Parts: sequence; structure tokens; C-alpha cells
Amino acid sequence: MNALTRGIKGKPAKVEFREISGPTPERLVKTDGFYVVGDDKQGAKIITIRDTPLDRMFNRNAIGGSEYAALQKYKHHFHHAGLEPSLGSLDLDRVFSSDPGSMSGMAKTERQVHHRRQYREARALLGHRPGIVVDNVVCFELALEAAGYSIGWTNKPQAIAAATEMLRDAGYRLARLWGIG
Repeated sequence: MNALTRGIKGKPAKVEFREISGPTPERLVKTDGFYVVGDDKQGAKIITIRDTPLDRMFNRNAIGGSEYAALQKYKHHFHHAGLEPSLGSLDLDRVFSSDPGSMSGMAKTERQVHHRRQYREARALLGHRPGIVVDNVVCFELALEAAGYSIGWTNKPQAIAAATEMLRDAGYRLARLWGIG
């Protein structure tokens, strides 16, 4: 027992180790400054990396604050509705068949029902094509280019411009729906 671990009268002292973790300096350089440093109220820094396509658009002033907040709320409803895809593993020893008894596509709680209702109402307001762009960029965090390609554009600059305009318009309409801004 050394001096650091010895407590009063030779009994072992309670030693707390606080692991310092977080992104490496190399990772922070790759964010191009799109991160926020916060405080956990216990003396440590919390670094939140904001590198989703929606966050990057907001950071470079491609969309406004109320549109950003409305699109974040849309993602909130999508996530809490249980609509995000999950990573699953395959059991190669089982019989591959559907199980209608498990009702795997149904909402599990009243909370999920509420969020699904909010998501569907917003999606109906947006329409089909803008809904595809918003889901791809906001919910699935795909690049603007991929979202533009998904609605039929074949030229990269045109695909990005079309997806950006659709996101701005969708953010504006969702902000009006939910009374944001």
C-alpha cells in the first residue's frame, strides 16, 4: 500500500478515478469547427460534435433558426416514434419467417403513438417529394447531394440546390405548423 492509497490508520482510502475522455484533437480538426463545448457542472467539459448535415447548414447560415428548430422537432418526433432503423443481427439457426403475432411495426406505448401522430401530421403537410428530402437529410442524416439524387436530380450542384430549397421551405412550413419563431 503506497501513500496515495493509504487512508487513516493504515486502512485503504476510497480512491476515485475520473477517466478523461472525449474527442481527440485530430477528430476535432475534422469537424471544421462544428462543435460546441459545454460544462457538465462537475468540472469537466462536454464536447458535442455538430456534424449532421442539418447542423452544418445551420452553422453556415443556409437555414434560419426557426427552420432549424422545426426540423429538429421533426427529427425528435421521428426518433421517439420508434421509426429509426435499428441494427439487428441474424440468427442463422432459426427459421426465417414473419411473425404477425409480434406486431413489430406497431407502436409499443402511448408515447410512441403520440409521436407517430405528430410525425404523420408533419409529413402530410410536407408532401411526398419534400418529405423524402427531409427524411433523408434530417432523420437519416444523408448528404444534401444524396437527397437531391433521391428525388430525380442527376447533376450534383442542382441536386444540392434543390434539396437545400426544399429543406428551407419544409422548415418554414413546419415552423408555422408548430408555432416556432
